[in-house]
Amino acid sequence: MYRYILEDTRHVPPFNEAASQLTIGIEPLKIHHENLFADFFDQCELGGAYYSQDQMRHIAPGKAIVYRDSLWFDKEFLAYFMAGARRKGGACRAAIPADDLAFKTYTLPLTGDFERAVDADGKTIYLVDLWYFPDGYTEDIRPIVIPSGAKEKGFYSVPDFMAQNRGDLTHYLAARAVLSIESWVHVYYASVIFGVFSRGSRFEEYIKTHNFEALRLLWRGIMEQKQVLSTSKVVKVGKDTVIHPSAEISGPTTIGDNCFIGPGVVIDNCSIGDNVTIDQGCQLMLSTVANNCFLPFRASLYLTAVMENTIIAQNTCLQMCVIGRNTIISAGSTFTDFNMMGEKNYQGQIGPRPIKAANIHGEIESSGQSVLGSAVGHNCRIGSGMVVFPGRMIESDVVLFASAHRRVINRNVRYEESDHHNAKIANSAHRRQYPRPDEAEAAEQTWNTW
Repeated sequence: MYRYILEDTRHVPPFNEAASQLTIGIEPLKIHHENLFADFFDQCELGGAYYSQDQMRHIAPGKAIVYRDSLWFDKEFLAYFMAGARRKGGACRAAIPADDLAFKTYTLPLTGDFERAVDADGKTIYLVDLWYFPDGYTEDIRPIVIPSGAKEKGFYSVPDFMAQNRGDLTHYLAARAVLSIESWVHVYYASVIFGVFSRGSRFEEYIKTHNFEALRLLWRGIMEQKQVLSTSKVVKVGKDTVIHPSAEISGPTTIGDNCFIGPGVVIDNCSIGDNVTIDQGCQLMLSTVANNCFLPFRASLYLTAVMENTIIAQNTCLQMCVIGRNTIISAGSTFTDFNMMGEKNYQGQIGPRPIKAANIHGEIESSGQSVLGSAVGHNCRIGSGMVVFPGRMIESDVVLFASAHRRVINRNVRYEESDHHNAKIANSAHRRQYPRPDEAEAAEQTWNTW
């Protein structure tokens, strides 16, 4: 079998980088695709790369799978699609139901790439850029409608004013998931909601329906003298990783190689990459931390995705955020996730105001979420004691010094507003590594003449 890639070169704000280069969970999206197809197919060689659907006509005879490289999907979604395609026996394209609550809540908002259609029953569906051709390209392509199989689950009870008078904050945790990565919000959904959070839900459902596995898990807890969710069955630890005996780790959790987990650390349902240091008193819940990151003492991550080579300094709190690679968030910074002032709904009840975020064109739209954090791009330096409002973006390569006139970030911050442009420090410099597409050459010339 051959696989063909539809390349999406558009940059996702605020990272100024194509979606395929962005880290989802603990690995870049393009590596996620490589590993996914390598695990699913015995042989799946790269057949070529295209820039438009029209070029798919050049696909050679034989079995082929085609996907857009900005499309994130999990192995469960791919397995459902391939099973349906093989049953139909012809060329197929993945699709999702328009009324599926998980896709309606997370996949469709802030997205402009899904083509609307109807299925054989006249129901509205959205076509996904994932195709299977059993014998080369053909125009006779039938949709495979893939439901998310999501279950609505909450993780804590809150006052009514924060949860639309329901008393609980809940999410739709999918058994099969797909997203087009066109916003930092989609990185958050893929890494956290459809990532570690849904992984925990699938594990919970599996144990409920497989009594023998539940008994094996209980026996493992007895043998290891641990709580069931802290056993080696659900907490996977890489080689040469050191974990202090007082650390509390609950699964499902994966920790990579050569990590250090310090005393008093609390980790609950997270994915942690290689060479990560998490020092004394840090707390991580439903979060992902990619390779080579450093969390000094008492840093807190709550439903947050952190990319490679990043420092989250002491006493910093990140809630429902995405942090780019090679970035420093200095001590005592707080990223908020809730609009204090509510609004009336159609029933006249006062509830939380949905938080707005930027799509791939930089246009501000409603995310549909009443609780959501912020995003920081790559190669940023954020000073101590900053407070960042919900839904805000700090563009890649920005430096922010905490000062009397700018300690609260209540709007998006562009590279032109970076404090390093006005820094009164002799020989100060901060290289721009992630310019916008139309500014790449100018940025390199500026650095070379500095």
